[in-house]
Amino acid sequence: MSPAAESPQSAGPKTTYSLVVVSNRLPVDFEVAEDGTENWRTSPGGLVTALEPLMRASDGAWVGWPGVADRSFAPFVNDGISIVPVRLSGAELEDYYEGFSNDTIWPLYHDVIAPPSFHREWWEAYVRVNRRFAEEAAAAASTGATVWVHDYQLQLVPRMLREARPDLVIGFFNHIPFPSYGIYAQLPWRKQILDGLLGADLIGFQRAADAGNFSSAVRRLYGYPTRGVAIDVPGHHGVHRRVIARHFPISIDARSYEELARRPDVQERARQIRQDLGNPNTILLGVDRLDYTKGIAHRIKAFGELLEDGSVSVEDVTLVQVASPSRERVGPYIALRDEIELAVGRLNGDYSTISHSAISYHHHGYPREEMVALYLAADVMLVTALRDGMNLVAKEYVAVRFDRDGVLVLSEFAGAADELKQAVLINPHDIDGLKAAILRAIAMPRQERLRRMRALRRKVFDNDVAAWSTAFLRTLTEGAAVRPGIPDALAAALRDVTSTGTLLVALDFDGTLAPHVDNPEDARAVDGTRDAVQRLLDQDGVRVAFVSGRALVSLQHVSQPQNDVLLTGSHGIEVQLDTPEIELDLAAAELEQLDTLAQVLERISGGVAGTWIERKPAGLALHTRLATPQAAQSAQKEAREQLSVLLPGLTVREGKNVLEFAVRSSTKGDALERLRLHTGADHVFYAGDDLTDEDAFAVLGKGDLGLKIGAGASLAGYRVRGPEEVPLVLGMIADFRDAAAETTSPAGV
Repeated sequence: MSPAAESPQSAGPKTTYSLVVVSNRLPVDFEVAEDGTENWRTSPGGLVTALEPLMRASDGAWVGWPGVADRSFAPFVNDGISIVPVRLSGAELEDYYEGFSNDTIWPLYHDVIAPPSFHREWWEAYVRVNRRFAEEAAAAASTGATVWVHDYQLQLVPRMLREARPDLVIGFFNHIPFPSYGIYAQLPWRKQILDGLLGADLIGFQRAADAGNFSSAVRRLYGYPTRGVAIDVPGHHGVHRRVIARHFPISIDARSYEELARRPDVQERARQIRQDLGNPNTILLGVDRLDYTKGIAHRIKAFGELLEDGSVSVEDVTLVQVASPSRERVGPYIALRDEIELAVGRLNGDYSTISHSAISYHHHGYPREEMVALYLAADVMLVTALRDGMNLVAKEYVAVRFDRDGVLVLSEFAGAADELKQAVLINPHDIDGLKAAILRAIAMPRQERLRRMRALRRKVFDNDVAAWSTAFLRTLTEGAAVRPGIPDALAAALRDVTSTGTLLVALDFDGTLAPHVDNPEDARAVDGTRDAVQRLLDQDGVRVAFVSGRALVSLQHVSQPQNDVLLTGSHGIEVQLDTPEIELDLAAAELEQLDTLAQVLERISGGVAGTWIERKPAGLALHTRLATPQAAQSAQKEAREQLSVLLPGLTVREGKNVLEFAVRSSTKGDALERLRLHTGADHVFYAGDDLTDEDAFAVLGKGDLGLKIGAGASLAGYRVRGPEEVPLVLGMIADFRDAAAETTSPAGV
């Protein structure tokens, strides 16, 4: 079947899509059968596994090179996913891919383990090819679509997309490390690369250190202000655009690996592998692309010295090394293969016997079933990377070991070391330390092996590839999926709802009137808010209220409200309604609960960097905005579990990076109902950005209007992008009230 032909696999792709994934390679491989039939086969791999369900559910398309040079293919559909092939010539592959991507960026980003090459013609090809990818993505994306660009080959695409299609929501994920500034600064085109990446709304990295290195380079080369994970990038007309740069450690489809490992035929193959190797007591396994970043030579050197000094024997211990081919036309890779195979040959010549080989070396890839069988057969997995963005082999080994046995020896320079702390962590440059770790793994007692593997498996299964992709896209779409400005539909609804009767304008503060900031007491409403509120207060039949989860004293401090503004704090537990006094009363039992609550949360927060406690009159809030996603999740989980036992009657609310506990139950919905009753409002306008604001949206009725600030699922009928639009909305309400008043006034008045 010709891939460009009309068929059930390739017929009828749409023109534009709401989700577009862009990567150097497509998720399909082009195959020509012996009879000349041409077909597409879905590529194996974690990224494809993670994104397939999202692509189908989101009406998505995948843009990439089909793996065949100098040939054009029409867009087609494969297994439910729309495919948009990008043509590359042989010369472009040589300069853009083998040259700039893999002989300039790859070694530079891997801490110059091999020297990078800098050639202007390679850079020029990189720019040309990135522009072609950007053009294809822009053409495939529907209005307001989300575009997710992947990896170091396409670092210029986000800026090119931003310039061509400012309506798009753009994410970028870097699958390899990002180097420290001292190394990155060597790149002649260092500013152009940063500018290309800053075209994205969200830039993801494997490790927190990589995100920090990127932000540092931005500060050094551009001077843009950075705060935590946020970078303020100047835009048109002096308006800053916020870019988020943070880590999202990638993972694997752990359950599919375990399912394979449980198959009887795969287990039988694992037993056969051990038998074919002479049934040694211990099988050491290394699985890598043949790449100088993987530390294969260090691993072989350490094993050779163990054989030489008699610490192990070939009858007892065998090293299996799978080194799949990689970039075989690039000079350093040709030299590396010669080096590795020479070392393997020498060790086997020196130590192998008729029945036992020192190293079983394999320079080719294997199907996934065979790899799973190898993982099951291996007693010790050796991951000795000198620098690695993540290293998914380590996670695959853990996922396969449903027997809870086996030992993972893991380089601290692999991204996986940040998560898999129960592995035996090593510095691969320390050959003596590596030898000691191998001996420790071989001799490790069964109970310790089981304990370590149990903890490793919990981490891998809790943070699988689906969780990774969901976390990235949620962060991307919640932060930037709404276009700036006031939609026409919202303007029309405002005219209908706010022009007659008594009107209550109720407004959340954080994230609605003021942008979220790291220190809550530094929050201030955006410019124009106070004037817009005053216009509403000056009109007959309009009341304005601030509805917040903050303690009322804190709300007064940050909002500095005019005297006529009604206030509710702590989700309605505190109110100040046309009186100078704050209304609140707590019973003695509730005060005791507050003390216990404070002790628990302070103990948890004290052990987790980036978290802090906010005290409220009837509760406390655990803020996790500055913590890593894993640490934040762990802290919130621990707080829930402990307090559910100690104080089972607490009210718990989850907001953006905050978990709130209250000794008295109340919601923003309760607060809004009390405000409606107090003001006698005919209509209510409510604006909010958080999950807690959904309680207020839920009590709105016919004739009311809810406005969600930002993206995300909501009961509100309308939305705007951020706090900057809210003063404009309030001004429109005032304008409509003025216009309505003029039409109802007697002539000549």
